[in-house]
Amino acid sequence: MLRISLLIFCTIFFATTTHAFEFKVAARKHISIVGSSTVYPFAAMIAEEFGRNSKAKNSKSQTFKTPIVESTGTGGGFKLFCSGIGYNYPDFSDASRSIEKSEIEKCHEKGITGIGEIKIGYDGIVLANSVDGKKYHLTKKQIFLALAEKIPDPKTNKLVNNFYQKWNEIDANLPAVNIAVYGPPSTSGTRDAFVELVMDEVCVNMKEFVENFADKKVRQKKCHVIRSDGKFIEAGENDNLIVQKLRNDHDALGIFGFSFLEENREVIQSAMIDNVNPSFENIALGHYKVSRPLFIYYKKEHLDLIPGMREFIKEIISLDTIGKDGYLMQKGLIPLTDFETKKVRDEVMKNL
Repeated sequence: MLRISLLIFCTIFFATTTHAFEFKVAARKHISIVGSSTVYPFAAMIAEEFGRNSKAKNSKSQTFKTPIVESTGTGGGFKLFCSGIGYNYPDFSDASRSIEKSEIEKCHEKGITGIGEIKIGYDGIVLANSVDGKKYHLTKKQIFLALAEKIPDPKTNKLVNNFYQKWNEIDANLPAVNIAVYGPPSTSGTRDAFVELVMDEVCVNMKEFVENFADKKVRQKKCHVIRSDGKFIEAGENDNLIVQKLRNDHDALGIFGFSFLEENREVIQSAMIDNVNPSFENIALGHYKVSRPLFIYYKKEHLDLIPGMREFIKEIISLDTIGKDGYLMQKGLIPLTDFETKKVRDEVMKNL
């Protein structure tokens, strides 16, 4: 009798707590955003503006909760975003690269077929070090030779494990200091863009790589592999942590988005790449070649599920936000052209 009573009690307890949990999840009233550490400051600024002024900007005079923004990395964000539909899953995923075909397929497997894309602007990828260290003038080839796992041996022309220890071993004009570069992990869109814009461009047509890897797709994968002997140090998804590391190690370089350089110019300086300094103007005009578009993706299946979804999307594409004089420019975002802005706004409004 005691065992039966205990069983009944446990059944009622778990049924009650499960119901309470479901009610709690179903009651989610805030928007959930995950994704890129690079886009995080921009998404957080939009969220704060929306939470502060949503009532004034909303024709129905409704007040919406401030969205919660989490920095998970671009790849990690898409993984969460594509995990399902409903209150347990994010509504938005911001990204420092476009969503990949394999990620779209994973979304489709979970019934997520309405993936809305919003290009919000551009950002440069910079290499920077402490203002107390030497100013670096680098080429893409020098960066590749410093960071690639495999490089050509000048004596044999064969691919060997990277043997460079100091920058001046690559080029006598570079500082005679140990190679040390802090950068993002493999889940980061910044890392993806960096290897594509810097490593890939140098390596994919390099004679030694072409001879060893005839298939271009295989060759690109090999070109993207960064050395793992301690010269490149993964510093997680927190770009502020990289900035902190550079303050303590004056000769080390860090890889992160232009906006973090802008916010920390009193303590870090950018390296010139192929004789071009990363600046707002150089990125906007296309002179600085290590730059990429930034995105915010949303789940159309959640438009009628979470309060304020449509209103928040309108906040993102507002000219006050992403326009040339929008508040995101204060954070270092490089604006879209007028043509691109109109195209983005028109496309998004069609889906709302």
